[in-house]
Amino acid sequence: MNQAGPAGTAGPPRGGPVIALDAMGGDHGPAETVAGAVAAVREHGLRVVLVGRLAELTGLLAEHGAAGEVPVVHAEDTLAMNEGALASWRRPRSSVAVACKLIRQGDASALVSAGSTGGVVATSTVRLRTQPGVLRAALAVVLPTRPRPTVLLDAGANADAKPEMLVQFAHLGAAYAHTAHGVAEPRVGMLTIGAEPGKGNRLARKSSELLAATASEPPRLDYRGHIEGHDLLAGEVDVVVTDGFTGNVALKTVEGTVRFAFDAVHDALTSTRRARAGALLQRKALRGLRESLDSESTGGAVLLGLNGTVVIAHGASRARGIERACMLAADLAASRIVDQIRRRVTPPARGTSWLHRLGHPDDH
Repeated sequence: MNQAGPAGTAGPPRGGPVIALDAMGGDHGPAETVAGAVAAVREHGLRVVLVGRLAELTGLLAEHGAAGEVPVVHAEDTLAMNEGALASWRRPRSSVAVACKLIRQGDASALVSAGSTGGVVATSTVRLRTQPGVLRAALAVVLPTRPRPTVLLDAGANADAKPEMLVQFAHLGAAYAHTAHGVAEPRVGMLTIGAEPGKGNRLARKSSELLAATASEPPRLDYRGHIEGHDLLAGEVDVVVTDGFTGNVALKTVEGTVRFAFDAVHDALTSTRRARAGALLQRKALRGLRESLDSESTGGAVLLGLNGTVVIAHGASRARGIERACMLAADLAASRIVDQIRRRVTPPARGTSWLHRLGHPDDH
């Protein structure tokens, strides 16, 4: 490991999981990523390793007076923001690939990147591989519902899915809700076009049938049936399951709606002198509402089902978003999310994947 800074300077805090941070990904380049890493180390005591071009990162750390405070591992290549599924083969020496190598070697517990979602998913899936019994990794995002957040998955990793995969996504999401949000028995719903059991396309109907048939088998799943799009922010379930195509459309729709609503509220609150005066009196509450709905405040999406923790921050993340993503990755790694998923997919009592008991062999 190439340590940035002069010999003898203090290294990162000891203890806790090590986060391998892709310093080259994101719309705003390494400057914001380094600033977020420094904040994560100084303000939260996290152990962060920057992965990217050594000379460039060392210079940025020096600007923060953090030379030697945050280690750097050199990676000569980087994934472009438009990289897709072939990125893992085109860029074998990218910062994401090198970060995955650190995890495989046991030098890190989690990867954080604000790079191309398709590139990060493809590279981490190839290099970390899915856990035994896991058909496909799924991308989980957190929706800002009350009284507690709702996990939506898959949010874009698998545009084409099979019913067995969606059943497994439900268990991945339940493990995430339990680990990240402390939900003892997460309520699970299937996203489709109607609440009635027979509604939806063939994929949704078959997936729902399999979920209902296996919900009582260990590990038990509290399956609540179908939910519709207008229920996504209602907080009626803790985990919403769908295929990656539908999930990504739903997520982008929610994000666009939130932006539209805030713009409309902003216009209304600044339209007259009286409205502006009223807004000043409510600025603390409005600031808190914006914070709760800001995508950077959640830390990012989590790729579940791999042999390592992977957090994908928003591509437009600034230093604060990178800092939050590192915090999320550290919390999940410390809570052993990988082991939680392994126990769900392969119950110790049976010693085999519950998918095999359904008669659906692995089809990696």
